[in-house]
Amino acid sequence: MERNMPKKNLLSSQIDLSKFEKATEEEKRQQDVMSESTTFFKDGMRRLMKNPLAVGSIIFLLLIILVIVFAPMIVPYSYSQINTVNGVRDKGAKNLKPFEYSEMEQEYIAQGGEVFPHIMGTDEQCRDYFMRVVYGTRVSLAVGLVASVMVLIIGLLYGSVSGYFGGKVDLIMMRIVDIIYSLPDLLMVILLSVVLQATLGAKIEGTSLAKLGPNIIALFIVYALLYWVGMARLVRGQILTIKSNDYVLAAKATGAKSGRIIRKHIIPNCISVIFISTALQVPSAIFTESYLSFLGLGVSAPMPSLGSLANSARGGMVSYPYKLLFPAVVIILIVLSFNLLGDGLRDAFDPKLKK
Repeated sequence: MERNMPKKNLLSSQIDLSKFEKATEEEKRQQDVMSESTTFFKDGMRRLMKNPLAVGSIIFLLLIILVIVFAPMIVPYSYSQINTVNGVRDKGAKNLKPFEYSEMEQEYIAQGGEVFPHIMGTDEQCRDYFMRVVYGTRVSLAVGLVASVMVLIIGLLYGSVSGYFGGKVDLIMMRIVDIIYSLPDLLMVILLSVVLQATLGAKIEGTSLAKLGPNIIALFIVYALLYWVGMARLVRGQILTIKSNDYVLAAKATGAKSGRIIRKHIIPNCISVIFISTALQVPSAIFTESYLSFLGLGVSAPMPSLGSLANSARGGMVSYPYKLLFPAVVIILIVLSFNLLGDGLRDAFDPKLKK
């Protein structure tokens, strides 16, 4: 009879099923996690998405980007355009409050015309303040991102070479970093601004760089000269630790060139430090540009930045406090969002902080 029984029934008759228990829900979840194929980046992004502050910062920054991209397509004003009504200059539109209309605009609306509201009012030259804040945010973000990319590229290359080759090369390169650390960055910006104002002022006139002016070009040059040293030191420290690992020694044993080892084996293992440092460098660059513009060393008029808007609002701070409030709040929220995002990236991608 046993020969005719199915193998499944024969096996179950030989095993005491009472000694087995059903898997719990926790054990099932652990099995799902263990069987899931993932990468370092995916694992870090999954932890990042569980951080509510980091997610909120990402959403806010995306909203800011959407506003500065699409607002000029919707709002019929320019950052330098004096307010007009039906093609006529409206000299009575000075210092309007948010969503307030001038007398000429009110008359035009009474006649059946349509006037787009001034969301944040107007400034002392009858220009729409909302569009000036939008373009100021665009300039400040662009300066912050460009400066951070420059710091990332220079610091990554310099720190990689110094940390990988070590010895006398590392000694000489790090002494250069120590010298650069001793240079006063604000004084360098002022000196370069004065020099570039005299040498580049006429050459860049009529080009796209003329809108930024020699002051912002000087800021970029100072970032390229000074601010990359922190990134270089971080990358160097990581590489000094990583280059003694077995997989690097195996790559050397197979005859891989130094450039390939740095590019394929070492830098990918420094990605957490690179992400975190770059994310934290953006608010630093934005804040630097803001206070330089506040001191009058920022973008050239009439192109606004958040710092220059806050500077111009000081004179009417008592009568028109909202003019200082709007750019100041935008600066605070952008810097805070990037700082929270940087903290979230550190918690998500730093292996030492894994629970």
